[in-house]
Amino acid sequence: MKRKLIDHGHAAALPSRGTAGMPVTVPADGTMFKDINRRINTLYVMGREELINATRAILARAGYSVSSPLNMRSVCFDIVGRKKDSLLIIKVLSNIDAFSRDNADEMKILAEALGASPILIGERSSSGTLETGIVYSRFNISIISNETLSEHLLEEVPPFIFAAPGGLYVKLDSDLLKHLRETRGISLGTLAETAGVSRRTIQMYETGMSAMIDAAIRLEEFLNVPIIEAMDPFGYKNEDKSKEYEITGDKRTDIQIFNILLDIGCSVTPTARSPFEALTRSEKMVILTGLGNEDDRLQHKASIVSNISKISGQRSVIIVDRKGTLDSIQSTAIVTKDEIQKMDDQSELKDLVLERSGHDDQH
Repeated sequence: MKRKLIDHGHAAALPSRGTAGMPVTVPADGTMFKDINRRINTLYVMGREELINATRAILARAGYSVSSPLNMRSVCFDIVGRKKDSLLIIKVLSNIDAFSRDNADEMKILAEALGASPILIGERSSSGTLETGIVYSRFNISIISNETLSEHLLEEVPPFIFAAPGGLYVKLDSDLLKHLRETRGISLGTLAETAGVSRRTIQMYETGMSAMIDAAIRLEEFLNVPIIEAMDPFGYKNEDKSKEYEITGDKRTDIQIFNILLDIGCSVTPTARSPFEALTRSEKMVILTGLGNEDDRLQHKASIVSNISKISGQRSVIIVDRKGTLDSIQSTAIVTKDEIQKMDDQSELKDLVLERSGHDDQH
């Protein structure tokens, strides 16, 4: 695995392991990454639309199926990407200070319901430009630059550093650290003096606490063994946000159609910052659910929802008051309120959506 660490803004040359297990040295002057940086440096003068397209291009080169860009500020995400079991829900912002808690919460709701990872791609904050190779975080959602995304996906150089209150940190292989210390007969005091920390801090490293970069580098140099672990920028710790906002059973809302869906046994999670109005759960199937009328805007909405449902591997439906001649638009089923009101249970909705969207139950 290729590695690049930054110590107070400078690349640190550290031994690493290549794909064949041979030692690899990452040069401190960053020459290994000059070509990729040259390709991406233009992002600093790009608008948000260009940033979104740059993110899509990186994902596509890495083998992801990528949705069309939304580029709608009122929507909580701009891109959906999938590669095998990895599903990403991505927001792109030039200035990450514009990322709100409401936006983050809805991304979490979607991610948890769809089995995805939410991530924010940004350029800068009020503190300055986002540095390559560092994972930032806001509201428990990972934030990286397009440079970091490119290095991670295209160059197989994962980030090793994360920003947190107080500075920049790395995760240590705590079990390996403890094993090396004990098998080599190294005292806590010796490691503490080497790292420039207290004995208690070394003990905390051995039980999973993260370390500041300079201390971690000194420990690696002393032990001559890689103990710094790579970060997974796509990692997300489930907060059960989806269940928190999900409406089930006898609960009711102010929206009639949602109550009709509840009456037949579905659960409904309303959305406020998505190109659809809810996530409907029918048995084990999650349905992206839009509300609309048979007009030109319906065509546009169905096109967007179809694109997202295709990438995410889910079904989609738009519920209308009156249905015209179309049973579906692209892969999105068109169903009327009256049709749902006549249903006895949620399985009928599932079957109708599958029939009209052109998918069988194995999709």
